Formats: sequence, C-alpha cells, structure tokens
Amino acid sequence: MLEKSKVLTQVQNSGIVAVVRGNSKEEAYQTAKACIKGGVGSIELAFTAPNADQVIGKLNEEYADDENVLIGAGTVLDAPTARIAIIAGARYIVSPSFSEEVAKMCNLYTIPYIPGCMTPTDIQNALTFGSEIVKLFPGSIVGSSMVSELHGPFPQVKIMVTGGVTLANLPEWFDKGAKIVGVGGQMVGPAAQGDFEKVTENAREFKEQLDGIVSDQVLA
Repeated sequence: MLEKSKVLTQVQNSGIVAVVRGNSKEEAYQTAKACIKGGVGSIELAFTAPNADQVIGKLNEEYADDENVLIGAGTVLDAPTARIAIIAGARYIVSPSFSEEVAKMCNLYTIPYIPGCMTPTDIQNALTFGSEIVKLFPGSIVGSSMVSELHGPFPQVKIMVTGGVTLANLPEWFDKGAKIVGVGGQMVGPAAQGDFEKVTENAREFKEQLDGIVSDQVLA
C-alpha cells in the first residue's frame, strides 16, 4: 500500500486523471486500459459503473508492478461506498461534492480524499477535514478565472479541475494555477461505441499536450 503522501504526489505529478465511467463492468475495464495505454495512468473509476469495485480490484492486480498506474474511485457519495472502494484497492477517493462522512472514512484508512468543490465555503470545509487536493467542479460553469481567484484566500490549496476540460483549453487551466485536470467525455467518450482505440488516441493527445505545457512552465 502506497503511503498517503506518495499517492498525493503521484496524482499531482500525473497532471491528468482519466474519469472512467461505463455502462458495463467490461466497458469500464477496457476504457481504463485504453487510457493507460495512451499514457494516462491515473484513473478515477466512477462508481456509476456496474461492479466498480471489481473493476478497481482487477486493474490493481493487472498493473501491480506498473508504478505509473494509480487507480482511484470516483463518484463516491457516502462513507459505505468509500469503504468498499478502499477495500477493493482504490488509492484515492473522489466525490462530486464534499462529504464529512466520506472525509472521515478516508482519514481512518489514510486514503486521500479529493472532494468536489464549487465555493470558498466548500473548499474551507474540505481543507478543514484534511483534503490536500480539491476538485473544482464543474469547471465549465465556474471558469478558469476561478482557479486564480481562489488562490487569493487559499494559496495552499491544490486544485484539480474537472468538467469541461478540453485539448483546446488545457493550457488555460494550468496557466491559471490548476495542478491537475480530470478529463471524462473528451477522452473516454468513444468507449460508449466500443471504440477503445480512439480512447487511447485521445489519451495520448492529452498527455502530449500536457507534456508540452510542463516543458513550457519549466523553461519559463
């Protein structure tokens, strides 16, 4: 089991988290594999997918020796679901909103909790309950300026933006101070039609774009 601090560092260093859903266990599994093949190894396996815990367990077993792969659970709405995900092997827990009970469960198991936040109040609550990364959601509604504005009162918060992230606006989110982005439909959408090769292609394009952004930031 990776230490909490190492997981947090790995999530942040990945830059992109693939938000994987699916209408079946097999679709979710193949979608995650396609993202990993394309170079996006941080996977948020949403609990809207059937048997999500089994998919998490299967992926962890398959990629146990791959240090670039990190499997987390998404759309975790309550503490019992968080515990199921953690026991299945989820390395981190992501929610669309902030839940005190989920935060407590994650703290009990020393698992990072990345809650969805939309307001300063949400973020303050999340930080108070131990979250080091918060998910600004939905990004398409709040806009990229929200990231830089939030860093005024909360300079210490690490922000992962999810919802509305595209190849076109990827640089803008990082320019405004985002540390990570979560990408769903723009990357994994073709999986619904069984086109996992396109998912891999999309993942590769996002990864290449991110690598370019990171290089520019280093040079700057």
